[in-house]
Amino acid sequence: MTAVDLAPALAPLPAVGLDELLATAALQTRVDRKYVLPRAAVLDLLAALPDGTRRLVIDGRDAFGYESVYFDTPDLAAFHLAAGRRRRRYKVRTRTYRDTGGCWLEVKTRGSRGTTVKDRREHAVADRARVGDALGFVVDTLHRQGVELPGGPDAELRPTLTTQYRRRTLHLPDGARLTIDTGLEWLGATSSAAVPLHAVVETKSVTGASVADRALWALGHRPSRISKYATGLVVLDPTLGGRPWRRTVRRTLTP
Repeated sequence: MTAVDLAPALAPLPAVGLDELLATAALQTRVDRKYVLPRAAVLDLLAALPDGTRRLVIDGRDAFGYESVYFDTPDLAAFHLAAGRRRRRYKVRTRTYRDTGGCWLEVKTRGSRGTTVKDRREHAVADRARVGDALGFVVDTLHRQGVELPGGPDAELRPTLTTQYRRRTLHLPDGARLTIDTGLEWLGATSSAAVPLHAVVETKSVTGASVADRALWALGHRPSRISKYATGLVVLDPTLGGRPWRRTVRRTLTP
C-alpha cells in the first residue's frame, strides 16, 4: 500500500506567510487536540474545511522537515509523568527546522484548564542533541510552572528519542491552526520505527473547539491519545507499558 499524496489537495488553498501567521496565531499557550488519521481521511478533512483556510508557504514551499530531539532523566521522569497523566508533566526538546534553518530549545508544560504552554529559546543546530548551557533555562522555566526538575541545577538530561517528519500548517478563519504531520519516524539509540500510511493532525486554538475540530467530529474522528515522545518510546520499547497510548499504538501506529 502506498501513501496518499496530499499535495494536490492542498495546492488550491491560498497562501499565508510566516510573519502573518505568527502575528495572528502564534498560540504559545493553547488548547491542543491530536488525531491520527489514514492519509486518505485527511483528504476528506481538507474538503470539509471552510473558505478562508490558508496554507503556510515559505519560499515557495508548504511542507517542511522537522527534527525533534527529546531529553529525559536517566529514569525517564518526564515519560512516567506523562504515562501517569500527571498535571505537572513536561517535555524538553530541541526542534530543528531542516528546510528553513534554525533550532530552538523548547520546554512544554501544562497550564490551566488543560492548555499547553511552550517556552523556548534559540539553540545552536550543532548542539541539538544536548541541552548544554540551556539547562538553567529549563530549570527556571519549569520552576515558574510549578515543576521541579529532578536534580535541579545539577539535573542530568539525556537525549532519549529523535523524531523526524514533514509538517504542513494551515491557518483557519477562526484564528486557530491545523498542522498535518506525515512521514513520522522515531529514532532511538538502538532501534527505529516509521508510520508511513497515517498522518498526525493537530488542532491548536486559544479556547474551545476550532472549525477543524468540528469538521473532524462531523467526519467521525475523535481525538487520539498520542504523544510523539512518549508514544514513540512505547513503540520502540513495549516493556515500558504506556497504558494511555496502548489503543493508539495497537490500532494505528504499530509499524
